[in-house]
Amino acid sequence: MGDFITTEQQDGGVALVTIDNPPVNALSAALLDELSAELARLDGDGGVRAIVLRGAGERAFVAGADIKEFPALREAPREGGSARGIQKVAAEIERLRTPVLAAIHGFCLGGGLELAIACDVRVAAEDAQLGQPEIKLGLLPGGGGTQRLPRLVGPGRALLLNMTGDPISGAQAYEWGLVERAVPRAELVGAALELARTIAQRSPHAIGVIKELAAETRDLPLDDGLRREAEAFMRCLASEDGQEGVAAFIEKRGARWTGR
Repeated sequence: MGDFITTEQQDGGVALVTIDNPPVNALSAALLDELSAELARLDGDGGVRAIVLRGAGERAFVAGADIKEFPALREAPREGGSARGIQKVAAEIERLRTPVLAAIHGFCLGGGLELAIACDVRVAAEDAQLGQPEIKLGLLPGGGGTQRLPRLVGPGRALLLNMTGDPISGAQAYEWGLVERAVPRAELVGAALELARTIAQRSPHAIGVIKELAAETRDLPLDDGLRREAEAFMRCLASEDGQEGVAAFIEKRGARWTGR
């Protein structure tokens, strides 16, 4: 147990990670450091095959960066603070072999949304509020909102969120492709855990390769991406998990994954 992050082991190889910084789980530099360390620890735990990230309390997943730290950043910017700190954790999430799912309720704003869009899969409560309000402070999203967001929802919708600062609901976020599922608030954590357990049942080796391929080929021309995909397929086919999966299918039994 840390100051801001708690982890509960769920069945099926799922870890439920809770961000807890009352009242709205703002992303302070210390919290980001703690989250980074905990995600790295879980990624090195062979018993953890999926991670669900959520915010504590009823008000927010994460309502943004800790604005109280901004004046100090202006005077003495540092790598671990605010925008660069969120970018760092987001990049680390993409590099993890373990899939990370965000369970979004309440406010998911600014750095909170930037953290969520770095996750592999997002499940939102239908009444959640997702947005990038930095423009209302005379700022811009600095933790990935101008870069990852257009890749998810397209440039026009990203500009709409970034230039108005107004949020959209979880239901609308689903329509836009910003989240993969939208469910009633009462069903949120259960739905996210169920999805995480499904992913956790798959080959950890193949999941890791899929994550790697998605991150590394996102901006490549199609031909280059397809070449990398074919190479990755052969890597999986030659892996222990690939051999086991094919054998289990032929023998009509459940696969026993090793993650290699």
